[in-house]
Amino acid sequence: MKGAFKNIDEYILLFPEEVQEKLNELRKSIHKQIPDLEEYIGYQMPAFKYKNKPLIYFAGYKKHIGFYPGAEAIRNFEKQFKELNYKFSKGAVQFPIHKKLPLDLISNIVKFRKLEIEQKKS
Repeated sequence: MKGAFKNIDEYILLFPEEVQEKLNELRKSIHKQIPDLEEYIGYQMPAFKYKNKPLIYFAGYKKHIGFYPGAEAIRNFEKQFKELNYKFSKGAVQFPIHKKLPLDLISNIVKFRKLEIEQKKS
């Protein structure tokens, strides 16, 4: 799959319909929150930039959607991930395909990342 796509639309079309729906829902949810985001492909995944800084990455898999908000955001929301029984690591959380996307949680993570970028000095 490496190099097989140039933009997020092409990336999403590589997946079965059920996964495409989740990826599109996630994408729309993020854009709704911050309308003027720049979309790009980073690390062979769909990604968004806010104020020219990476905001969020996401990726489709057979059984889950990988959501990559960075280590600080993962630490901040670890309690919710545990409560909701999501698998997570230092920099990512997995949202199962067979469950509804946690749009409120995703919204809070995006807000956290936006604030994190706004508060960083560079």
